[in-house]
Amino acid sequence: MRKLRTAFQGEPGAFSQEAVRQLLGDGATVAPFQRFDEVFRALADKDVDAAVVPIENTLAGSVHENYDHLIEYDVRIVAETNVRIVHNLIVRPGVRFRDLRRVFSHPVALNQCLEFFAAHPGIERVPFYDTAGSVKMIVKDGLDDAGAIASSVAASIYDARILRRSIEDDRHNYTRFFLLRRTKDAKRLEAPRGQWKTSIVFSTRNIPGALFRAISAFALRDLNLTRIESRPLRGKPWEYLFYVDFIGNLEDQRVGNAMNHLRELADMLRVLGCYPRGE
Repeated sequence: MRKLRTAFQGEPGAFSQEAVRQLLGDGATVAPFQRFDEVFRALADKDVDAAVVPIENTLAGSVHENYDHLIEYDVRIVAETNVRIVHNLIVRPGVRFRDLRRVFSHPVALNQCLEFFAAHPGIERVPFYDTAGSVKMIVKDGLDDAGAIASSVAASIYDARILRRSIEDDRHNYTRFFLLRRTKDAKRLEAPRGQWKTSIVFSTRNIPGALFRAISAFALRDLNLTRIESRPLRGKPWEYLFYVDFIGNLEDQRVGNAMNHLRELADMLRVLGCYPRGE
């Protein structure tokens, strides 16, 4: 069976690569890209078979750029997974803790390790475009006064050394990732009944009670909403799109009735995916 060439944002060793492994196991080869828009474009242009992108973090919140890309590109969510984020302090071999003057990493990772930096005020936080990329950089450039914050996999890939393990402030730090396919290539997966999740996006007229009536389509049928978030509607100042996740399968009658009800109320409604619920 041919392995799926799967795009993700970041360098090899990024947490997104761990998400690829959790979602596809040995059934994928990876294709790293520097930016999220490049990931989506590669999937849309058929340069890759699939893509894995982060959508929200339990501490940092939503990855708003990727919500916008889900609307922009003709892709579908076919699976999700949650990755436990463990931040490690990584250095070149031979570098000691007392040598450190600065630490590089993605801004989100740096902000999730504030207690470490508060305890060591002599170490400067330096933003970098990627966690794994920061490890690659300090090794390639031979930096003896710098470290990086990234995954243990990144340390292994770039022959670096973990100086301190799990320096994040909160151990309950998870990132939710989506597995994406082009809409025409998306295949329905099997999952136990009741373990499906559906993601949609819709807009309503800007009138009193419009959102209340839209959400009632789910409440009247006892469907559990697990997430709702608004994003600005481009070209229409102060109007919004509403992204909603709920437990249920599009093939279930209750879900079908709810969607038909919502279509009567919404100016726009699009299904982003129906997929097995992640652990």
